[in-house]
Amino acid sequence: MNRKSTFISLILLCMIVLSACGTAASTSTSSTTTDGNNSSSSANATKVNLNTASGDDFIAAIPGLGNRMVREFMEYRPYISIQQFRQEIGKYVDDTQVAEYEKYVYVPITINDSDSETLQQISGLTADEAASLISARPFASTDDFLTKLSEYISADELEIAKTYLGGNE
Repeated sequence: MNRKSTFISLILLCMIVLSACGTAASTSTSSTTTDGNNSSSSANATKVNLNTASGDDFIAAIPGLGNRMVREFMEYRPYISIQQFRQEIGKYVDDTQVAEYEKYVYVPITINDSDSETLQQISGLTADEAASLISARPFASTDDFLTKLSEYISADELEIAKTYLGGNE
């Protein structure tokens, strides 16, 4: 009887420790993406490309995302604008949930074709600044676009923005 009690106690202790580890990992991830001014930098740095991410990438990046939504994310590829993503995924979840998903994903930006909303995925870029970038088109190169973009956002935000560029020569 004593061995059985010890064994059960050991099992319970292991379960408590594993549960605490899982909670601590979840809490540290949440605080990384929601604390103060670093929230947008942390969240943006870990966003995944809607057009190239695998199902496992989506599940790893987006808390609580189920297999059904992974299928929906992948079904509408290629995304050409964030508006398209909002419209398609908005068929399945409300606007608040779509906005939550946007914290973890992005539509690749095409420097001479992306709309204002898609450009505004770049942290720190306002609607007026996106309109200014659009009016400065066409850009001869990605470097020309980045030079103009650097007038509006910080150096750190610019580094993150570089990862959002896709389909540019």
